[in-house]
Amino acid sequence: MDTERSDLLESLRQHRRFLRFTVQDITDDQARERTTVSELTLGGLIKHVAATEDEWARFIVEGPRETPDIDWGSVDWTNPPPEVKAFMDSHRMTETETLSGLLAGYEQVAARTDALVETLPDLDATQPLPKAPWFEPGAVRSARRSFLHIIAETAQHSGHADIIREALDGQKTMG
Repeated sequence: MDTERSDLLESLRQHRRFLRFTVQDITDDQARERTTVSELTLGGLIKHVAATEDEWARFIVEGPRETPDIDWGSVDWTNPPPEVKAFMDSHRMTETETLSGLLAGYEQVAARTDALVETLPDLDATQPLPKAPWFEPGAVRSARRSFLHIIAETAQHSGHADIIREALDGQKTMG
């Protein structure tokens, strides 16, 4: 394996480790607890990061999926349509989910992504980005850039998790 792939894997694994460290020794109830004014919870972040990593890894191989055409500015958040509710639920740890189950699912996603980094024939291979207001029309993304996006998402949400955990019980990942 070349240095670039080794570097991608090392970075992915490091940020995943930080995120997992942040949720060690907490209960399922703590994983569901909101400690700030946002909707974010530790369990919800684990669930979201796993789903996001899985979606981007699938994108690298399969290309864009069809996305629902949602006018986000006109959504009734008190009674959202099913596709918006599904999106919202992908950020929440439900009452029937466990932190250990979410972490196990995340491990499976991570193993698939790591294998993809190791075996993908060409990091320069591109896929067209889906139609979305946050992507430039007609833009493409390389596998390399998609892996870097997974790393950035994981690092960003690891920082969010750190804030939530510190507010929960004073525990810090670093410092």
